[in-house]
Amino acid sequence: MALISRKSFQLYSSSTPASRSIWVTLGKGLSFISGQRKPQSRSSVAMRMLCFKDKSWYMFCRKNHVQLRIQSLSVNETAHLWGDTGNSPRPDNEWMDEQLFFRRLNSFCTSKEIFDFLSSLEVMSDTMASGALQRISEVEVDDNGLKNPEEVLENDVFRALCFQFEFESSKLSNTGLLNALQALIKLRIDPQSTLMASLLSEGEERLGKGQLAVKNLCVLGESLLELEGPSCAMLEQIVNHIQEKDIEKWSPREMVMVYKMLQVTVREGKQYQDLLNRLNSVTLTMVFQLSPEFTSRILNSLVVLHQIQAVPLVTALCKHSVKHIPYFTGDELVNVLEAFLYFGHHEQIFTEALETHVPKSIFTMHPQTVSRVMQYCCQKMILSKPIFDAVAEGFISDADRFTTDQIAECIIPFGTLNYLPPSAASLFRKLETVLHARFSHFQPHTLLNLLHSCVLIQRYPVNFLPKIFSPYFLQRLQAQPPGLDRIVTSQLTQLFLAITLECPFYEGPKLLPKYQVKAFLTPHSSLDVHLLERVKTGLLHLLKKRMYFASEVLTPYFYTVDIEIKLDEEGFVLPAAQHEEVHGRIALCVDGQNRFCVDSHNLLGEEAIKRRHLQLLGYEVVQIPFFEVESLHNCTKMAEYLHRKIFPHTYGLGC
Repeated sequence: MALISRKSFQLYSSSTPASRSIWVTLGKGLSFISGQRKPQSRSSVAMRMLCFKDKSWYMFCRKNHVQLRIQSLSVNETAHLWGDTGNSPRPDNEWMDEQLFFRRLNSFCTSKEIFDFLSSLEVMSDTMASGALQRISEVEVDDNGLKNPEEVLENDVFRALCFQFEFESSKLSNTGLLNALQALIKLRIDPQSTLMASLLSEGEERLGKGQLAVKNLCVLGESLLELEGPSCAMLEQIVNHIQEKDIEKWSPREMVMVYKMLQVTVREGKQYQDLLNRLNSVTLTMVFQLSPEFTSRILNSLVVLHQIQAVPLVTALCKHSVKHIPYFTGDELVNVLEAFLYFGHHEQIFTEALETHVPKSIFTMHPQTVSRVMQYCCQKMILSKPIFDAVAEGFISDADRFTTDQIAECIIPFGTLNYLPPSAASLFRKLETVLHARFSHFQPHTLLNLLHSCVLIQRYPVNFLPKIFSPYFLQRLQAQPPGLDRIVTSQLTQLFLAITLECPFYEGPKLLPKYQVKAFLTPHSSLDVHLLERVKTGLLHLLKKRMYFASEVLTPYFYTVDIEIKLDEEGFVLPAAQHEEVHGRIALCVDGQNRFCVDSHNLLGEEAIKRRHLQLLGYEVVQIPFFEVESLHNCTKMAEYLHRKIFPHTYGLGC
C-alpha cells in the first residue's frame, strides 16, 4: 500500500507555469470513451506529449516542489510516498484512520465534496485514494456516462491522483492498483491513455506472476469485462488462477464476482463445470450470510449458467430470498422472479411476502418489476387478489409508464387466471384508451395475446376487431415468429367465436375459414386422464351400459367435450351413437387440478369461456371438479354423486 502525501497535491495544483504545463499535458491524456471523447487530434497529441515528456517533467517536479522518497518493495508490501525529505516516520496527526476515512467518503454525494475532503488531508494510503476514485465514479456516472466531465477531469486533486497512480503503479498495493483501474474505467477514461496503459500493464504483470488474491483477480476480471468485453483473452487466464484457490476461504463478495466471470467465460464456450460444482457446494453453506444484492446476483448467475442440477442451492436461495423482498431493488427482484420461473420453484411464503410488498410499493415500482411479478403469477397459475388488485390500480394511475410489452404482461394474467378486480371498469377503460393511442406500437402477436385474454373475462375489443381480422394484420402475424401456428389460429378462432356468440351486434369483418382451427388447443388445462377414468367408471355404474355416453367428443364448434350424454325429448338418455331425435346434450367437464388456479377453486380463463360458449351453443354444462370427488373412493359413491349432479330431478326417487 502506498501513502500519498497532501504535498503531492500541492505540487500539481501549483500556479507556476511549469506545473500548469504538466496539468495541460495530463488533462489531454484523459479523454473519454463512447461518445464523450475529446477531439482526436488534441487527444493523440496530448498522449504523445505525455509519453515523451513524462520522465523529464517528473524529475522537474521532484527538484522544484517535493521529493518522493520511495522504498524498494514488493507489490504486497507498503510503499511510503513522503511529502518532504528526510527519513523520519510520518506523524500520527497527519493520518486518518481508514475506517473513518471511508465513512466520511461514503457520506458525500458530489465530486466537489469529495475533492474538498481529499484536499483537507495531509496523507492517505493508495487504498484510500483508489476508494476516493471509486466513490467519485459512483456519484458522477449514470447510464449516459460521466455527468460533469469538466468538473471531474479538470479538477487539480483528480489530476494529482491520476499522476501518482500512473508513475508509481509498480509501488501500489494490489487493492490500490486494481480498484483505481476499475474506477477509472467507470469514469470513461480513454483506455489508450498512458495512465490506463500503465495500470493495465502492471495488473497483467502481477497476474502472470501469480501475485493476485481472489478478490484482486475478481476486480481485474470485472474491469477487463467492462473494458474489452467477454472476448478478452486475459479472462481465461484469470479463471485458471481462480481454480487454483481455496474456495472455502472466499468471502460472499468473492463468490458473487467469480459467478459473474463464469457467466461470461462459459457463454464464450469455455467449460468450468468442476469449478461451478465446487462453487455451488460452498455457496450453499453461506446462503444465510447473503445480502439481497448477492442473493439476487447468484440466482441470476445460476440461471445464465443453466445450473439445473444445483437444486439444493437454488431451493436454499429461493427460501432465503423471502426475507429480502422488501429490500430488493427492482432489478434484483426481477432476477429472483426469473430464477423462480426458470427453475420451476414455488414457495407459498414467497408469494405471501409479495402480497405484502407489492400493494405497498406499486406506485413506486418500476414497470418492468411490476410486469415480471404478474408474469410470475401467470406462469405459476397463482391468483393473488392483493397483487392483481394493486397492479390494476397502478396501471390505472399511470399506464403511460409501461411499454407495450409490459402492458400485455400486466393485463394478460387477468384473463388467463379468470379474475376481474374491483376496479375492472376503470382498468379496461384505461386499456382501451391506451390501445387507441398506441395500437400501431404493439407487436402483432403481443396484441393478439392481449385481446384474446380480454374475451376470456368477457371484455370484448369490438372496436379493434376490424383491424385484427384484416388481411394486413393476418399477414403481419404470419410474417413474424411463431407465425400462424395452431396456438395463434386457436386464439383467432376463439376470438371470432366469442364475438359471434357474445356480441351478435358486431357487423365488422369476419375471420376467414382458412384461418380457423377444427379444435381449440388448451395449453394450460389438459384433461386429467386418471380423473376421467374414475368418472367413466362411475357413469357406467349409474347408466349400466357404456353405450350411453361418449368421451372426448369434438363438437362442430371447435370445443372438445370431456363426456357427452344425449337426451331425447322427454329427457331420457340416448345411445351416444344416435344422431336422430336428439333434443338435449349434457357436457360433463371433468376438471382436474390443472384447470384451476393454484390452491384455488377459481377456474382458468380458457375453461370459463368454454363453459359459457357450450351453454350458448345449447349444452347443459355440468362441472365435475376434482375437489368434489377426491374423497369418493368406490363406484357406488361416485355413481350417487354423478346421479345427483347430472340428474338432480330424479335423484332420490328410485329411478
